Amino acid sequence: MTMSTPTTATPAGTRKRLGSGELRALVAKVLADNAGTDLTPRTIAHTLNRSSGAVGNACKVLAHRGEAEVATPSPLAYRATATTASAAASATTPGAPRTPRPRTPPASPPNGTPAGSARVVTGPVKRPNGVDYHPRMLAGMPDVTALRRFRDAGVAALLYGPPGTGKTSVVEAAFPDLVTVQGDGDTAVADFVGEYTQTDDGRYVFVHGPLVRAMREGVPLFIDDATLIAPTVLAVVYPAMDGRRRIVIKANGGEVVDAAPGFYVVAGHNPGAHGAILTDALSSRFSAQIQVVTDYDLATQLKIDKRAVKVARNLATRQAKGEIGWAPQLRELIAFQKIAGVVGAEAAAGNLVGIAPEEDREIVAATVQAVFGTAVAPLALGARI
Repeated sequence: MTMSTPTTATPAGTRKRLGSGELRALVAKVLADNAGTDLTPRTIAHTLNRSSGAVGNACKVLAHRGEAEVATPSPLAYRATATTASAAASATTPGAPRTPRPRTPPASPPNGTPAGSARVVTGPVKRPNGVDYHPRMLAGMPDVTALRRFRDAGVAALLYGPPGTGKTSVVEAAFPDLVTVQGDGDTAVADFVGEYTQTDDGRYVFVHGPLVRAMREGVPLFIDDATLIAPTVLAVVYPAMDGRRRIVIKANGGEVVDAAPGFYVVAGHNPGAHGAILTDALSSRFSAQIQVVTDYDLATQLKIDKRAVKVARNLATRQAKGEIGWAPQLRELIAFQKIAGVVGAEAAAGNLVGIAPEEDREIVAATVQAVFGTAVAPLALGARI
């Protein structure tokens, strides 16, 4: 594939810091110059000599605005639309001085709501992967709208609940330009602020991490499974969240990074995960803590087998009473429907039994049998054909 290389690309080691929106314009220019060609974020990043993560986030925003479109979900690739060229119009040329645009306060909306308040969404919201998210009500408004207004007000939000309930989905729907850190027990400070990396010519350069990119670009940072991260590591984010809105990168000679307007932190927490610890320090910094449970009505709307939904509801009721520790969530129900389409509903029901934790499997099997009217067994290989 032959690609047109924009004149704005710069050689390694000489990249200048871009202003707000400039990278997005450069990405749009690459897409517009290669109209009709599907490009992955990695390919675009190589052309621009920029971080793949930052380019990926720029692509998400362009797609959300209709200034690009998702060409293929796997591998994720984008292509230009009719409006991509206009989005690229602000791309700067090398050496050209950038005149900062004056910031004007937003006008008050006609409905009397505070200036800057996000408008109320009225239907499905497209996630960066191209899949529709169906908003749910939160405090009298769609959850997507509520999260956006929390961002406007500077109220950090922590979403908690079992895996598969849609925590990541609602965050991606609310903030298509977000930068994500996937937390686990091995997450280190460098995974937030960055670290030194050796270049092809043997030099060492400091490559900034997602926290720094989010702060400088003024976009949300989503810390998924935040409570799996060691408290001493997570503490690196706290100065950026409070009134200081600043961090100091000790590993890079005490570099000071200030958060641009729009920077916001939202996190996910699975209380049942092994090793998850919600410390007082973490809890106190997330003023809004929102429980996320599976929307079984949505599962029905998605035309998932009503028997599978009934099994999930029954098990969720028993889980709430403390009788079992596991119940299928929306993710498992969507997987059920896909498996049923391949090997049949009975085998998919058996898979529900198979994926249940061993200590809950007997109750899950009994519930499945009561609803489906037949005993099922976990998926397993049989005799040789």
